[in-house]
Amino acid sequence: MDARVDKPDNANFPIAIIGAGFSGLGMAIRLKQAGIESFTLFERADEVGGTWRDNAYPGAACDVSSHLYSFSFEQKPDWSRAFAEQPEIQQYILELTEKHGLRSHVRFNTEIVKAVFDQGSGLWTLYDRAGQHWRARALISGTGGLSDPKIPEIEGLEHFEGPMFHTARWDAACDLRGKRVAVIGSGASAIQVVPAIAPEVAELKVFQRTPPWIMPKMDRPMREAEKRRYRRFPPALWLRRLWLYWAAELRAPLLISNRPLFKRLLRRLALRHIQSQVSDPALRQRVIPDYNVGCKRVLISNDWYPALQRENVSLIDQGVKAVTSHGVVASDGSEHDVDVIVLATGFNTPTAAAPLDIRGLGGVTLNEAWRNGSEAYKGVTVSGFPNLFLLVGPNTGPGHTSVLVYLEKQLDYVMQALGYMRRHRLKYLNVLPEVQKDFNDWLQARMQDTVWVAGGCDSWYITEDGKNTSLYPGFATDYRLRVSRFRPAEYQRVALPGQSSDSTTRPVTDAA
Repeated sequence: MDARVDKPDNANFPIAIIGAGFSGLGMAIRLKQAGIESFTLFERADEVGGTWRDNAYPGAACDVSSHLYSFSFEQKPDWSRAFAEQPEIQQYILELTEKHGLRSHVRFNTEIVKAVFDQGSGLWTLYDRAGQHWRARALISGTGGLSDPKIPEIEGLEHFEGPMFHTARWDAACDLRGKRVAVIGSGASAIQVVPAIAPEVAELKVFQRTPPWIMPKMDRPMREAEKRRYRRFPPALWLRRLWLYWAAELRAPLLISNRPLFKRLLRRLALRHIQSQVSDPALRQRVIPDYNVGCKRVLISNDWYPALQRENVSLIDQGVKAVTSHGVVASDGSEHDVDVIVLATGFNTPTAAAPLDIRGLGGVTLNEAWRNGSEAYKGVTVSGFPNLFLLVGPNTGPGHTSVLVYLEKQLDYVMQALGYMRRHRLKYLNVLPEVQKDFNDWLQARMQDTVWVAGGCDSWYITEDGKNTSLYPGFATDYRLRVSRFRPAEYQRVALPGQSSDSTTRPVTDAA
């Protein structure tokens, strides 16, 4: 890896960042702001953007308010809508990349498939799919949890003769006008893409396995007067962001807790939304879930229910049994001939698997360390994998607010750790196993009172063993405080040869 030098120790402290989405680019910006240039971003695609580059299907938009779904240190005063759509979010990411001069740091079309830590040198060796390799002192994973589309295991899927694609790999060349289309899935992507394509297709069949709980979307165009005020008076923009943050925090107990009072209140609000939009009593019953609100991701939409009531749209709530060469077979045996199949089936989330082949101390793989479900210390570091930092790692997903609120404090934590390593010329940092265990024991104990565990549903939040390794069971403010300070005493600290170790540095064998 070519080190870019602007400080004497940069040449000896190369940093590798995997992924050029919000996480990786945010980390790169923070490094640049600190005067550190010795980093390289490895991106498997040919452009930055991650999730917002890939999810370019019709109707794609964010379900978090625009002014909160952006970096606090790079606020945008002129969002066009209260909830931004995909093209505008991707444009925001592109503008950040150019503003901070990050493009020269990115190796595009380079997919890192393996990373191996060498205890003797304290360096990571990274290998790409083409066999090239690089070495780095610190490895930062910004691969994200919504990057690899989940292709469902459906009998006969490979035999369908017409166009078939996942929402995250949308085929823009496929003209849906006048076509018979099947959308498999009724989650976050489906509730956006179905209303967007329904007016142009001849017939649309929506295959729903489990209905989602849906709340109204408080969306609207941002007024020109608001944009001018935010441009001319930045404190007004900060106040809007602050209001959005605390409004989300106030909603947190309603969404996270499984207490009956909270669940009854949310259910009443969701049912009111259904009753106001669905006139057919039979359809109402088919779209009402049988689990507590919040057990699965709560979605927001004003046009999902109206779309289901269009004359050319049919809701098949039997799920999918098989796919034939010319259509879809529902679980009740009914056959539905279609021209195009759209898979709105979500993503392979890293609840139990590493984003790539990562090997730490003693050659142990991250998958082996995570055989009982992924875990990390504060979602950022993993014992046995020195100098590895995860962004939006295990149990750092929000259940009620913007993921960037969590990410920003993780960036701060990583910067503190890297700064400590550079100042003390350390070979590596390794979080102590007992520190990681105590944190995760506390976290999983707290998790038992959440709706995700006790809400009566199966969701992608939970592993096969019933462990939630995705979300944080509390307020964003609580997490931000816990991750606000890097504490060296919680880590094994090993100095480079010729450097004096402080009295609290522990032998490598202590962390085995």
